[in-house]
Amino acid sequence: MLSDDDRALLDRPLHGLLTIPPAPGRLPAPRPVWFEATPEGGVQLFSLASSPKIRRLEADPRATFVVVRPTGETEGWVSIEADVTVHHDGAKELADRLAQRYWDDPDSAEHRATAAEWADEADIRRIVLHPRRVTRV
Repeated sequence: MLSDDDRALLDRPLHGLLTIPPAPGRLPAPRPVWFEATPEGGVQLFSLASSPKIRRLEADPRATFVVVRPTGETEGWVSIEADVTVHHDGAKELADRLAQRYWDDPDSAEHRATAAEWADEADIRRIVLHPRRVTRV
């Protein structure tokens, strides 16, 4: 489903906007996330296992995801409607890769302290978005 142009955009270190089913009485609210495209044509990210995001995705495994080209470039974006799976494996490795991708200095004291929260695989989850519909400009 992802075109070569979609993959080129998703392969850049941009922030994605993830929207999941909201808590009762709340409106959907996109959240900026780090991510990477998967070889199978999906998108994956990670979260702390204790986050409300994980509980809501386990209860209703659907999400939307949008990535937009930065200001100064020709307008363009890719939007994905997806089924979601939450995994106990691979989250630590993904978090480490994404830290290298997104942080200017992954070895700073601040970043090392944040990464220490991800040290225990039991405390984080890998979230995989499996596209069912992709739109783009």
